[in-house]
Amino acid sequence: MSPLASRLERFSTSPSQIMTLRVRELQAAGRDIVKLTQGEPDFPTPDHIKQAAVAAMAADETKYGPVAGTVALRQAVIDKFKTDNGLDYAMNEVIVGAGAKQILFDALMALISHGDEAVIAAPYWTSYPDMVQFAGGTPVIVDTELQNGHKMTPAELDRALGPNTKILMMNSPCNPTGAVYDADELAGLAEVLRRYPNVIVVSDDIYEHLIFDGRSFSTLAQVAPDLKERTITINGVSKAHAMTGWRIGFAGGPAPLIAGLVKIQSQSTSGTSTISQAAAVEALRGNQDHVGERTAILAARRDRLLAAVQAIDGLDATRPHGALYLYCRCEGVLGTTSPEGRRINSDADFAEYLIEEAGVAVVAGAAYGLSPYLRASFTMSEAELDKAAERLADGVAKLRR
Repeated sequence: MSPLASRLERFSTSPSQIMTLRVRELQAAGRDIVKLTQGEPDFPTPDHIKQAAVAAMAADETKYGPVAGTVALRQAVIDKFKTDNGLDYAMNEVIVGAGAKQILFDALMALISHGDEAVIAAPYWTSYPDMVQFAGGTPVIVDTELQNGHKMTPAELDRALGPNTKILMMNSPCNPTGAVYDADELAGLAEVLRRYPNVIVVSDDIYEHLIFDGRSFSTLAQVAPDLKERTITINGVSKAHAMTGWRIGFAGGPAPLIAGLVKIQSQSTSGTSTISQAAAVEALRGNQDHVGERTAILAARRDRLLAAVQAIDGLDATRPHGALYLYCRCEGVLGTTSPEGRRINSDADFAEYLIEEAGVAVVAGAAYGLSPYLRASFTMSEAELDKAAERLADGVAKLRR
């Protein structure tokens, strides 16, 4: 066959998906692997949400839906933004897509032209730079500091912005660090953005409801209403409602931009599953008790894994205030050698050692733009977390310095 299109060279396969595939292959071969790679809660979708999908099927709501989303779900999204975030959107200012990831991708395709720059704070979700490059843009990476909680400061943002900047990517709570920007921190970034009127903010809020320690959530367009007309706020039901497989994301933003996303979606996926949309309406409008209950469980799991990691010589992690992950510093194990003679010179080497010789799967920090770190999810049972912690400790203890 003919060579594939050169644009594919702008993409790399998601490192977390690569590691997840490795886990499946090893498990299929009979290996016992504890998987700390998944970016989804292990909870089931709540019954009342599943029943809404059953009811939609019984009512034969199984035809093509509007490209931008059903009216029922778009109205639920409008009400959610108003109630939770104090943001007012009209029907032509919201869109529903097949997951927040699709909307992020379509937004960058709609906004970025060749030569445009997108500012991204590191550590970042692995897909951001690839999406920017696929759209023809250039990622401008801002290395954040541990002492600032791996959050971008106004001074760092100001240094990164320039005449070619088109996009600022925001993600709070952050994957992979769990960092949460408070209202004052967002206000400081907004003050800088006011000096750069051509910069558009893409705010990825997918972990909004997974916040711990009594902290509150704020989003940029809420904190700086004057920037709302150049901000697209993206969210979904995947994380808070354990609906990753239902593939429903949504966004609110300026009508011309939303119209652009509708145009792209009309020629790619068209409308999202109407059954999934019916379930998402119930997720947004129905009983929300599960959100708080499950967030409390996740916080306890975080504390359990965090304490275990901090007790291991050579590893360290700060307390994440949101999302699903520990971002563990592993500088202390670099330069060691495994019992099988594997040299540990990088976080990627360490992650490979852990899966092959210790039976625990994590993702190397290099995938997120900052080394030497590991991302470890705390989305499984306490028993599995304890097994992972035991294997981590045993694996590190066996390294020869």
